[in-house]
Amino acid sequence: MNEKNLRMFCLTLEPSHLKFIKTLDYTPVGLGEKLFPKDCLGDKNGINISHKNKYYGEYTFHYWLWKNYLNHINQEWIGFCQYRKFWALNFTPNNELNLSNLNNKVLKKIPDDFSQFEVILGDPFFVNKRKIMKFLKNGFPLVASNPKVLFNEKARNIKFHFDLMHGRDNLDKAIDLLDQENKVDFRNFVNKEVSFNPHNMFICKSKKLLNSYYNEIFPWLEKCEQLFGFKDLKGYGLTRIYGFLAERFMSYWFKKNAKFKELPILFHDIGAN
Repeated sequence: MNEKNLRMFCLTLEPSHLKFIKTLDYTPVGLGEKLFPKDCLGDKNGINISHKNKYYGEYTFHYWLWKNYLNHINQEWIGFCQYRKFWALNFTPNNELNLSNLNNKVLKKIPDDFSQFEVILGDPFFVNKRKIMKFLKNGFPLVASNPKVLFNEKARNIKFHFDLMHGRDNLDKAIDLLDQENKVDFRNFVNKEVSFNPHNMFICKSKKLLNSYYNEIFPWLEKCEQLFGFKDLKGYGLTRIYGFLAERFMSYWFKKNAKFKELPILFHDIGAN
């Protein structure tokens, strides 16, 4: 197994996390408004959209990486995690994780037998498994207009979940801004699938594939800005709509364009203990 086959970027909002992130042999990335050391990667220098971080979340760093740093990466695999979400080969329940054992459980190297894959995605999040009462509480008018979602799990698809959490018909409006091929295929995906790979986390095998993804996601999100803007986005579900759109598109795009494998994502906030 190649000792240096993975460059993992770990995104955080807290400068106090940097020391621990480095013990994982990950590259820390400081985002948000707090002051990070000059030698810490971030999204604020060079060509950047750091002023959109409140709305784009992780993708302001992806944009910075695309425009300023991608060609400087030498490792075969390029991965992304967060200060409370980490990759692993095997799942460990949250209550069994702590700072003492996390280092031994997170992904450090990509196994040799993954060589046939081009991208790694997180284990799927099934939107149709949520309790019925949550659907009713969060979007009674939406449920009332399509009562079959109460009885048919397949009807509780990605499109329904997005409408419920991030504004009715907003996903359809955004999809209309894609090129013809992606418009058809992505719309089929969100209307057919009942799960997606969450948290905007992925590990990509080639810079060429990653660059292709960035060349599609960012022009689309920029078009979406003309539709949704920024000033009228209220509440977390709408304020971060660009990140949530990217999260669904990420699952679709990599599954369509690359051989993928899914791995568990561990949850432990490294600032908690």
